[in-house]
Amino acid sequence: MTRLPNGPGIVTTAAALMAALAAVLVTQAAAGAAEHSSIRLLAGTGHNDAGQLRAGVEIRMQPGWKTYWRYPGDSGVPPRFDFSGSTNLASATVLWPAPHMFSDDSGKSIGYKGTAIFPLAVTPKQKGQPVTLKLKIDYAVCEKLCVPAEGEATLTLDGKSGTSGSDDKLLAAAEAQVPRQVSATAAGLTVQRASGKAKPTVVVALPDGKAHEIFVEGPTAEWALPIPSAMPGAPPGRSQFSFALDGLPAGTDPNAPVQLTFTIVGGDRPVEVKTRLD
Repeated sequence: MTRLPNGPGIVTTAAALMAALAAVLVTQAAAGAAEHSSIRLLAGTGHNDAGQLRAGVEIRMQPGWKTYWRYPGDSGVPPRFDFSGSTNLASATVLWPAPHMFSDDSGKSIGYKGTAIFPLAVTPKQKGQPVTLKLKIDYAVCEKLCVPAEGEATLTLDGKSGTSGSDDKLLAAAEAQVPRQVSATAAGLTVQRASGKAKPTVVVALPDGKAHEIFVEGPTAEWALPIPSAMPGAPPGRSQFSFALDGLPAGTDPNAPVQLTFTIVGGDRPVEVKTRLD
């Protein structure tokens, strides 16, 4: 039997092997993601209501695979969009279409299946001049297991010609699924603490039939609130949902007033409501 010598040389060799193995695993994960998803940029014709150019990022996935919303729920990684390499670009605002909830062994997640299109509101530095978008995106696609993915795409926008007529229709459909921002009064939404001190229960009420799904976000990305669940016994004409005020950043008082954002999916069009929980 050959004995290996002791000493730092063996540690260095082991570390190098581990690093090489990690690199191989990352490469294999990226290759796996490429097999199950693809990305591209879409150019929309005309401008939006604010006079910005219209564009979109499409993530297309194989059947059974999903990607995530800006808040992924119990698990998952939201897409990260980088447009820093673009030219004549003042800003590119990502708009998030209404997502859906998915349940599996890892819990409840929030996102999209099939094809997800994220509209972009693009503001040029010099108005009237074309904008060349250069996108780098990091995201995850999941079936039973999640696979990290990344991609790059380039597209020039002038507001006059889209990538194709069918793509312009896809982009318009995605824009129609971006929740409208409305007041709590307009949505008929009420929110209140119901019980508990360490982790109060929050009850959300809406007009009956207005919400098939409802998602809640805290004031910062550090908040990881549960997905509200439907409650029985709502008053006539009302639907009720509840969630525990859990997943707060360390040191946060769960009984202090806080601004919450609710995304309500259902009815004629999804809506987004920002309201204060006293």
